[in-house]
Amino acid sequence: MFSKVLIANRGEIALRVLRTCQEMGIATVAVCSTEDRNSAVVEFADEVVQIGPAPARRSYLHIPALTEAALQTGADAVHPGYGFLSEDGDFAEVCESSGLVFVGPPSDVIRSLGNKSSARALMSAAGLPLLPGGVEPTQDAREAQRIADRIGYPVIIKAVAGGGGRGMSVVREHTDFARTYQETSDTAQALFGDGRVYVERYLTHSRHVEIQIFADRYGNVVNLGARDCTVQRRHQKLVEESPPPSLPSELVDRMGEVAVAGARAAGYRGAGTFEFLVDDAANFYFMEVNCRIQVEHPVTELVTGLDLVREQLLVAAGEPLSLCQEDAVPRGVAIECRINVEDPDRDFLPTPGRLVEFRPPGGPFVRVDTHGYAGYEMPATYDSLLAKLVVWAPTRTEALIRMDRALAEFRIRGPGVRTTASFLREVIGHPLFRDAKHSTDLVDRILRERNEATDKSPEIGVQRHRRSTSQQRAS
Repeated sequence: MFSKVLIANRGEIALRVLRTCQEMGIATVAVCSTEDRNSAVVEFADEVVQIGPAPARRSYLHIPALTEAALQTGADAVHPGYGFLSEDGDFAEVCESSGLVFVGPPSDVIRSLGNKSSARALMSAAGLPLLPGGVEPTQDAREAQRIADRIGYPVIIKAVAGGGGRGMSVVREHTDFARTYQETSDTAQALFGDGRVYVERYLTHSRHVEIQIFADRYGNVVNLGARDCTVQRRHQKLVEESPPPSLPSELVDRMGEVAVAGARAAGYRGAGTFEFLVDDAANFYFMEVNCRIQVEHPVTELVTGLDLVREQLLVAAGEPLSLCQEDAVPRGVAIECRINVEDPDRDFLPTPGRLVEFRPPGGPFVRVDTHGYAGYEMPATYDSLLAKLVVWAPTRTEALIRMDRALAEFRIRGPGVRTTASFLREVIGHPLFRDAKHSTDLVDRILRERNEATDKSPEIGVQRHRRSTSQQRAS
């Protein structure tokens, strides 16, 4: 096992990885930018290296600084967390060539699956179903338009190198295609340094379901069950749960089987997530593979009883998987809500600032993954995710009751600081979500319903404003 691990990340995931390392007796090296010197992971790490100024491209995305920090501190391995360089094949390759173990898939696997076009081709060859559309990147707007016209609208244009819900645009009409295609390609070039895109059918009413897989270097691959990530805003996940509600178990089992087959075909190693869309007719289609630990991994941990970060470290160190498929038996229901420092009443505008009060909820089977604390200055430079609130219960009804109570109990207060906690109570309390009849357009529907209620009655609008203000003080 490793004697020392450098955690190449920040925020709640850095603290999450650090805690497992401590429990395994592994020394930790935290990295931080000048803006993160007061972060929680800095306080608890065995060693800290300041790797650069606030901009991520000069700190958390700066490969030479990270590898030098690992080498200078004598780290054996680098855990990339999620986001930043976690799916960067170049970073993985630099670690490998420097004698550092990258806690994730090999660099060549990351490259083949990180490119959505090559991943689609590989998974199609492995027998995974794809949505109608192009497999290879389109050469120009005219070729892409021909594909869109052939498969029918709406379609979605996706960046080949995209990730995290970025670099994709929905087109509903033929006349909007050329303009949207160019905008999406330009955005992809700016975000990822790669303007290539492809086109596929867009499912208006669908469920977003993913399979957590684990693989070791000895050919063992298991799936640890499914997570439903249907509640999204602008392709960013807000609520996740396991198991997916109202989906037939046979369908979920089949998705698990094809995910394992896809992992074997790719020569996968470590933790990974295969993402699918499920339509109204219970047909499922492969979307992409995430070659890292997911933000929503706690829901799988709560239903399986496994520490997925621990399993990552063991597999990276050369150990075989600690379980076989028969051992992966999920129990109960887990739900996660992402608490972002954003104002839902102002189009989810980020509202960073100093947290004067920060009191997370407690009680049985309630987990909070966060880097926040009273007095912490939530920076504007990075992602707005402040906490992940996760609950477990024997049934979904009990889990929803517990989540609603925990969201109401969360106390986050600071000058100008707003959070999504009260909005998330609206989401989980919506009849479509409660009855598991929701689709990926649920959040848009809730926002429309809010606006319509405000437009119909000024008095209702005032009441809603007062109610949200009251809830905000409690969140």
